[in-house]
Amino acid sequence: MGWGVLARAVSPGDLVAAREQMALSLGWHIVLACFGVGLPGLTAFMEWRGIRTGKAEYTALAHRWSKAMGVLFAVGAVSGTILSFEMGLLWPGLMGTYGQVIGLPFALEGFAFFIEAVFVGIYLYGWDRLSPRVHLLTAVPVAVSGVASAFFVVCANAWMNQPRGFDLVDGKLTSVRPWAAMFNPATAPETIHMILAAFMVTGFGTAAVYAVGLLRGRRDVYHRLGFLVPFTFAAIVTPLQIAAGDYAARFLAGYQPAKLAAIEGVPQTGSHIPLHIGGVWQDGRLRYALEIPDGLSLLVGYKPSTVVQGLDKVPVADRAPVTVVHLAFDLMVGIGFGLLALGLWLALTWWRRRDLPRYRWFLRLCVLAGLAAPAALESGWVVTEVGRQPWVVYGVLRTADAVNPAPGLVGGLVLVAATYLVLTVATVYVLRRIARAGRDEEPPIDAPQEPEPSEAIP
Repeated sequence: MGWGVLARAVSPGDLVAAREQMALSLGWHIVLACFGVGLPGLTAFMEWRGIRTGKAEYTALAHRWSKAMGVLFAVGAVSGTILSFEMGLLWPGLMGTYGQVIGLPFALEGFAFFIEAVFVGIYLYGWDRLSPRVHLLTAVPVAVSGVASAFFVVCANAWMNQPRGFDLVDGKLTSVRPWAAMFNPATAPETIHMILAAFMVTGFGTAAVYAVGLLRGRRDVYHRLGFLVPFTFAAIVTPLQIAAGDYAARFLAGYQPAKLAAIEGVPQTGSHIPLHIGGVWQDGRLRYALEIPDGLSLLVGYKPSTVVQGLDKVPVADRAPVTVVHLAFDLMVGIGFGLLALGLWLALTWWRRRDLPRYRWFLRLCVLAGLAAPAALESGWVVTEVGRQPWVVYGVLRTADAVNPAPGLVGGLVLVAATYLVLTVATVYVLRRIARAGRDEEPPIDAPQEPEPSEAIP
């Protein structure tokens, strides 16, 4: 008896539990992974500036960020290990059948992880033990391997959206081509989009911490640099991310039209398709949405006459849940443009008077940006993963046919949720301890503090 026949016997409750457990693990881990991608580069930049300028504030910030980087790396290693076990335990229909096809990016990610782990240890231990320039060089492999790890993992996910590199003959895999599987059509749009998202989460998240300090009146050089450098980095990346998102959406029109139809709630195939903002899917159409005439056709093909495939071409059993995917996409795009506006606000003010905006609301919005960027990230993954349903491997293997048919998966969900609760509490506690201890390491303020910013520019 084949695996697919066994998998169909799984109960609906266990299938939902398996999906929710995977969603919880991925959603929790991906935020830590973002800091593993972006924080090493930011830390190395601050250390480099400290060496170049001789300013103690740069070095102090790099030192504190390196401690946070070590904590997040350790916790991320735990959650990543949980994920690797879940791939085999929850989805044996996927890994047992197609593991030989997508094993290459996972193996390469393992090498990148071990390189990162080794040099994270050297970097943390090397403070005050290596010369400044040698110590700075040890950060380079950490930054490169962090980006490489994200690239390899997303390559595997891209394959799930665009399976390549194998042939199916009588239900059996033949002619396995791992490199073709790894570099599939979805690899470029997904990896670019994810890596840029990681930079944004890191930049806005780090800046939010110092925005709180600025709001509390700590207007010294240390806190201004701690805010300005990561925020500027993230603000520069934001328009690139919006362009990458447009590229990814147009990619869907050609390679996953059913997903695009679900994202935009397109009921019928045709031209002059509007762009929908908001709304819920009811009775075969998107209701209560704001429509921009011809918007989707213009975005996909740059002309109103562009034909966009609708859900009428997709069997009902093969359709993704439209409301969930559509609203997640709208949230992601809305946050992206909000962050773009925040970056432009700072750029315009800095161009005019080389200073932060004096509106306290600016800093409050920057604090919210530290939460909004991960929310946009999570929404994007909802679009990617839920939008592919009911397929775990698009057009090849259904999610219900890949799940472990063993009973009791609900218990596993409860156990994993409890584990992540403990990890969250422990991580927050340690990071707060680092923050409190770091205040004693802040360099002496060599200039008078600026006055508390007013509510509005006079």
